[in-house]
Amino acid sequence: MKKFIIEDDFWSLFPNAKIGVIICSDIDNTIKDNEKYEQLISNAEEEALKYFKNPQFSSNEVIKVWREAFQKFKTKKGARSSIEALLKRVHNGKHIGTINPLVDIYNSISLKYALPCGGEDIEKFNGDIRLTKADGNESFVTLGTDKSEPPYEGEVIYKDNEGAICRCWNWRESVRTMLTENTKNAFLCIELVNENRIIEFENALEELEKVVQDNLGGKCKISILDINHREVLIA
Repeated sequence: MKKFIIEDDFWSLFPNAKIGVIICSDIDNTIKDNEKYEQLISNAEEEALKYFKNPQFSSNEVIKVWREAFQKFKTKKGARSSIEALLKRVHNGKHIGTINPLVDIYNSISLKYALPCGGEDIEKFNGDIRLTKADGNESFVTLGTDKSEPPYEGEVIYKDNEGAICRCWNWRESVRTMLTENTKNAFLCIELVNENRIIEFENALEELEKVVQDNLGGKCKISILDINHREVLIA
């Protein structure tokens, strides 16, 4: 049995946050139709343009709330939220490439709703997964390197018994647990820090669940964690 647990030290920083979790079981994530997912992302990129109401990129609300959130804990210099990284590419006129169906789907939902979305392979977790502050000695190897770069002490991370899974909350993920074509059982999440966007958050979760099931089969189950509901069974 594996659980996703959000620990007290996270809630001390973000008492009003909500983390939406979708557990996907028995999916088929093999690449069969790149054109379909390229179109899915292109459509989402078009929709994302509506979030750029202020010509100064960092002053747009969907960016600003995450800049403020990242100021509440120790981060690697230059680290930004995953949604800022996606929106920055769109803002600069750069297309988001395809990776594999599940990643393409959650990237499209992330862009459409301007919320951070992420995903990991449940089978690669070592024990429970936790959203917490780092001790500072967790192993962490990200894409493009074979060197471990542990998080800072006090940095908000996802982790399991083997090390960090995602650094600076949702900035960079570990190669060890990332989604691949072979993934059958997946942990997906959507993160909310702006309480004013609860409706968009819930809609994003429901659409993510539907698009995954319609395209990849299997079964999906949504859970929403908050300060009063801090853990969920994931496997």
